[in-house]
Amino acid sequence: MEIEVRWSSPLPAEDRFLRLLDDVEQGRFDAYRQDADKRRFLTGRVLAKTVAAERLGLALEAVKFDATCEDCGKPHGRPRIPGADLTLSISHSGDLIGVAATPSVPVGLDVETATRRADDGLIEYALSPAEAEHLAGLDATEKAAAFFVYWTRKEAVMKATGKGLRIPLQSITFSRYDEPARLAASGDPALDPATTRLADLKAADGYRAAIAVLTTEELSVTEEHWVARL
Repeated sequence: MEIEVRWSSPLPAEDRFLRLLDDVEQGRFDAYRQDADKRRFLTGRVLAKTVAAERLGLALEAVKFDATCEDCGKPHGRPRIPGADLTLSISHSGDLIGVAATPSVPVGLDVETATRRADDGLIEYALSPAEAEHLAGLDATEKAAAFFVYWTRKEAVMKATGKGLRIPLQSITFSRYDEPARLAASGDPALDPATTRLADLKAADGYRAAIAVLTTEELSVTEEHWVARL
């Protein structure tokens, strides 16, 4: 299965980008208090609409998303185009925003800055016993790097299922941080190793990222850093 991941730095809040937001999206943009959050939201929407337009053969201005949350009905769910053979996942961290696009199969993308620390409490909270054992003997820098390999994988699969943190983090175990990404075991019925595929991504210097797709097909992932030319 061919998967496209596109990355971007935050776009400026200029009219050429803002005009691509519909009224609901404009309301969400306005609700953010911090300029950085506004720009990340704007970039995610513009990037996702650009990818959707290209894949579906639509004019960029014609792409309209429905982001209604299936749980609460508010417009903060996964952006989608009803009836289109397309699934999107948006993630951002720091100054990097990413969008993953697949055919109509569940996909989850996660990116994290690589400068964060991983204390023992966070490791105990997030990792299964087998994963935590893989970190034994690493120094602080190596341990943090390895931890966020696991963390991005976990975030990616939880986004793919749509269940988020309702899946206990310790209930899923991945292959070693220094091995190709694979779901080794799952104690949650929402995830089956036989129907879950993952890939660790290059993203950008200073970041770690992963993608998960709920499929039996092997993944072929391409990554591109996008430059707006609107």
